[in-house]
Amino acid sequence: MFLSNTTSRTFPIFLRFRSPYRRLASTKSLKETIEEVIPVKQAHLKKLKTEYSDVSIGDVKVGNVIGGMRGLRAMLWDSSVLDPEEGIRFHGLSIPDVQRALPAAPGGKEIIAESMLWLLLTGQVPSAEQTRELSRELAQKGNLPPSVASLIDSLPKTLHPMTQLGIGVAALNHDSSFQAAYEKGIKKSEYWRYTLDDSINLVARLPALAARIYRNVYKPGATLPEIDPELDLVGNYSKMLGYGDNHDLTEYLRLYISIHGDHEGGNASAHTAHLVGSTLSDPYLSYAAALFALAGPLHGLANQEVLRWQLSMLREVGEEVSHDTIREYLWKTLKSGQVVPGYGHGVLRNPDPRFIALQEFCESKPELLNSPIIQLVKKTYEVAPNVLKEHGKTKNPYPNVDAASGCVLYHYGLTEFKYYTVIFGVSRALGCVTQLVWARALGLPLERPKSYSLEAIEQLAKSGSP
Repeated sequence: MFLSNTTSRTFPIFLRFRSPYRRLASTKSLKETIEEVIPVKQAHLKKLKTEYSDVSIGDVKVGNVIGGMRGLRAMLWDSSVLDPEEGIRFHGLSIPDVQRALPAAPGGKEIIAESMLWLLLTGQVPSAEQTRELSRELAQKGNLPPSVASLIDSLPKTLHPMTQLGIGVAALNHDSSFQAAYEKGIKKSEYWRYTLDDSINLVARLPALAARIYRNVYKPGATLPEIDPELDLVGNYSKMLGYGDNHDLTEYLRLYISIHGDHEGGNASAHTAHLVGSTLSDPYLSYAAALFALAGPLHGLANQEVLRWQLSMLREVGEEVSHDTIREYLWKTLKSGQVVPGYGHGVLRNPDPRFIALQEFCESKPELLNSPIIQLVKKTYEVAPNVLKEHGKTKNPYPNVDAASGCVLYHYGLTEFKYYTVIFGVSRALGCVTQLVWARALGLPLERPKSYSLEAIEQLAKSGSP
């Protein structure tokens, strides 16, 4: 359950905690469900410590140390595991699995953030009733404190939306339940409860915060709608952005935010949240740090780079594109010393299942099938892998999620590139707060790896010293 998802694939975790002698799972609250699961995971962690602490699960090579620590098995992140060949699994469930199993919003077909958050936090598939109750709780807690709203309104409109989002999330720390309880003095065994309270409040307030930034920067003077207690988290987010009447865009946002919510712990934003959280910083400060990692061009800004490149191709080759013209443009990009945006991944070695899910969404919508930019994405996918294989410098010649995500937003009229990473930021909170809660529930320690100088690394390599 911790180091691999092998067990979960044959016997999913959400089937393992049911008992005929307890209240039906569909009537339990999120906190009650987590409380029930905690002893099981604590026992598993104790077993790992007792039986396997001295067992090696991989070697550390010089290339790992100076190459961004890629591939090192050095972090516990229980909610998802990323397999190079088959992609992400959430507690053993693939993206097609969760699309089949997790509840959708009333009147919708796509999974929603609440059901994904429940799965990540508990390892269990929630009932429709549990999901709906969580939606109501998030709506009830979703309004921004006046001080944070005023702070965001005071920021320069030219300040990058991601910078504003990070500032806003950090400012929510003013009302941190964990910080207040820690200052008063609480048992370590109770840390997770206050961390969960902060995490739920953070997830609840992100849409109002992100929408306020969007309105201030791109729609100044527009009135921000009130939160509707009958809508799910993303339904309210879409409404506050000004797209509540666009059912298809709202459904797309539900899908995108859910499947993009967790991608194991080694990526920059997730790892940052975990690292800062290990100091016992509250979820607001931990996730604010994660957002500034997400704002980097090598991480969360990738989808806007993909869209710029695709629109540039569309302008050059025209809307009636063929595989040959795309192939020529791909080679032009590569020969200029640039990479093809949206292709390749630090871990994956096959097409990203998130990309496939977004493509399937597009194929279900006639208006998207007729969109020139969506058609360009599809035809590029049919050509690019072979070109990149021939080029020979890409470990993974297949598309990642960024190859499609921004183009759908652009088609539906949300054309402000710089804002796209903010949507990513609303999404990635699902996985990061899950890890923060479980790090406290399991009593995980402060993260403190050992570093070496260039000279020390060379001496260790020459001596063969472990």
